[in-house]
Amino acid sequence: MNKEAYLAYLEKRKHGPKVNYYQKAIDEIQALEEAQQKPKLLLHVCCAVCAGWPLEFLKDHFSLTLYYNNSNIYPKEEYERRKNELIRFVHEVYGESVSMVFPAYDNVSYTKELEPMKDDPEGWERCFYCYEKRMEEAYRYATEHDYDYMTTVMSISRQKDSQKLNEIGEKLSKKYPKVKYFYSDFKKKGGQIRRDEIVKEYDLYHQDYCGCIYSYQERQKKIGNQ
Repeated sequence: MNKEAYLAYLEKRKHGPKVNYYQKAIDEIQALEEAQQKPKLLLHVCCAVCAGWPLEFLKDHFSLTLYYNNSNIYPKEEYERRKNELIRFVHEVYGESVSMVFPAYDNVSYTKELEPMKDDPEGWERCFYCYEKRMEEAYRYATEHDYDYMTTVMSISRQKDSQKLNEIGEKLSKKYPKVKYFYSDFKKKGGQIRRDEIVKEYDLYHQDYCGCIYSYQERQKKIGNQ
């Protein structure tokens, strides 16, 4: 790991200028309302906990499909648990009005790609690679299946850099120009409070690590040191 680059990144995020991606989301929704449009949006989803508020935020403005492509999650039992909880939540709250897509799970190949960055701290290049890989998989699917927009729920998380996620989205929108990226910062304006309310209301399973084997191992170490 390049420690100097990591520290420079943290300094930039702490003190550098930030784009108001929440306002960008509001502006886009207002434009759709004025045009009386309800386009198709493919929403990358990592778990029910992170999906709750973004779904509520988007459902009246888009025809939604959830894309659960999370081969990063280790072990498989955890992947299935998060998947099944997402299915339960969506069926309970939205019925058939929200569709879901579940690509094949392949953690072995995914972990091999992450391995060169295994010693990175949480929230650094291994994580950025993981964000972009899953977002690009979703973007490719959205392009191949004629969606109008693509975005991810990940900006709801306290542990994830919304500026970085939206920068990745902008980059991918240039690579896949047929599909617009929906800029967002779902944690803003009470988003995290509403997220927690939804978790409590529907008794959602709340995992205690991000997903990959390296975040899993780090969590196990912390538990062992308690």
